[in-house]
Amino acid sequence: MEYIIIIISAIFVNNIVLAQFLGICPFVGVSGKISTSVGMSGAVMFVMTIATIVTWLIQYYVLIPLSIGFLQTITFILVIASLVQMVEIILKKVSPPLYAALGVFLPLITTNCAVLGVAILAIQKEFNLMEGVVYAIASAVGFGLAMVLFAGLREHMDLMEAPKGMKGVPIALVMAGILALAFMGFTGMV
Repeated sequence: MEYIIIIISAIFVNNIVLAQFLGICPFVGVSGKISTSVGMSGAVMFVMTIATIVTWLIQYYVLIPLSIGFLQTITFILVIASLVQMVEIILKKVSPPLYAALGVFLPLITTNCAVLGVAILAIQKEFNLMEGVVYAIASAVGFGLAMVLFAGLREHMDLMEAPKGMKGVPIALVMAGILALAFMGFTGMV
């Protein structure tokens, strides 16, 4: 039951993008097409899950025993940067079209505050390793859900007539706000 609460909370109630406003750069930058948003969501899920596992192990087996917890943020950033480089190399080899579609946004996962935020939140919430992994996967699913929904709305809006001053980024930001309001309807569910 505890895992179900973690999953529902991370995907809907405390969505990492729409409720906690982490990972806004890829949310706005890569959500022009559904295909690229799905690819970015998959890459973020992989990095977020592996980063949470590695950072949890580093926190409890290195930083706390050596009493160097003040190095938490810089250590986590280095781990995430290394993982992103690994994902970039794998995508370049396995799926060149997806690699080309993600372009500059793939290296931006390094600075994606959602990945760092989930790793730190898993520690702050005092999750054990399994709960941390479930939390990371559910947060990544919530990130992906928000990205795909937003990409679908943006593709639909490209087919609609919008006032000249609202075309592009302004209408996208209005839709993001409405989507965040819709997710606020889940508040209090768990």
